[in-house]
Amino acid sequence: MVDYSETELGKATDYTDQYDATLLQPIPRSKARQHHTTGTLPFVGVDVWTAYEISWLNLQGLPQVAIGEFVFPCTSAAIIESKSFKLYLNSFIQSSFANKQQVVGLLEKDLSNACGAVVEVALYEMSEYAGFSSIGEPKGVCLDHRAVMIDCYHPDHTFLDSDADHAVSELLYSHLLKTNCPVTDQPDWASIYIDYQGPKIDRDGLLKYLVSYRQHQDFHEQCVEQIFSDILSVCGPSQLSVYARYMRRGGLDINPFRSTSDLIPPRLRQVRQ
Repeated sequence: MVDYSETELGKATDYTDQYDATLLQPIPRSKARQHHTTGTLPFVGVDVWTAYEISWLNLQGLPQVAIGEFVFPCTSAAIIESKSFKLYLNSFIQSSFANKQQVVGLLEKDLSNACGAVVEVALYEMSEYAGFSSIGEPKGVCLDHRAVMIDCYHPDHTFLDSDADHAVSELLYSHLLKTNCPVTDQPDWASIYIDYQGPKIDRDGLLKYLVSYRQHQDFHEQCVEQIFSDILSVCGPSQLSVYARYMRRGGLDINPFRSTSDLIPPRLRQVRQ
């Protein structure tokens, strides 16, 4: 178990409603990756965060609200600890800004400085966001109703297998991914999408593998990276993308995307989000 006792997770919290960039708490990605990934990263990708509870005051004192999207490159030196991110966003609530662009500028500067890479930020009006964030599922095969026996709830890559004699291109997905916070042990729920080309992956084995994370403790980003790396090394696809859409907590959802080739994930909003 990686020690994250230096974070604010699970501790009593003082809330501030005045803008404070020092609330952001970075966690080095290398701290988690040292147990799973060595040398050159086998993937590219991003972490897409959605914030549904963003507000500030305009210069007349009128509250403004927005939905925010934040795109963190997976090559950043650090991730942002999620509780600190929520506290940071809350610090805007009673702070006054001239316009939305000023808020975006502060968010981009503070988050980029904290994680060590350029973070892309977009703030959307309610009607604007509703116009392109339709809820649905991509065309693919859901694994969740397969007749499999499950008795393992800790990650086990030996469930994975593929058929080298049958090459396919397909999207497989499951809504049964559940992991736990490595500090508080709170449950984290997600839908996960596996888009690949190459030897046909055994669907029963893949479902059993994904369910085996049910009692696993780790951050969202690291769980997805482990899933990606296991599928890549065991099943040998020529192309692979793994995208997890986690459910929100405290007004934030975290959606890690890792791929052999695609830098940005498809636009998707899962029904539980």
